[in-house]
Amino acid sequence: MEVSRSRRITRAARWVDPRGRQLGTWAFILNRISGLGLTLYLFMHLAVLGLLAQGPEAYDRFIAFAKSPPVLAGELLVVAGGLFHGLNGLRVAATSIGIGVRHQRLLFGIVLLASVVGSLVFAARMF
Repeated sequence: MEVSRSRRITRAARWVDPRGRQLGTWAFILNRISGLGLTLYLFMHLAVLGLLAQGPEAYDRFIAFAKSPPVLAGELLVVAGGLFHGLNGLRVAATSIGIGVRHQRLLFGIVLLASVVGSLVFAARMF
């Protein structure tokens, strides 16, 4: 049975609707978004590495472009996403084997705090 177009749009709208979400749902959504972002970054990274095959001049032009503010902001997002995704993955792994199940809210807060602090330290060094 095929789902109508308006019903698919409604489902998508509910996926991004923040109202009534519990903390665990936010952890799941943020982990999904960071994972998708890191996957996109991986493909972009591989494309940039392909510039090495075009010679040193092409790569040097890319390095000059990579020092621009939008690219640096993108790098900060990659680091923030990587920190969050990795730390939240450790939290999920720990709770799935029974460690810290009763303290999931606290652990998620620690993951968020560590991700923000790590991102700020990276930003301070980068800029």
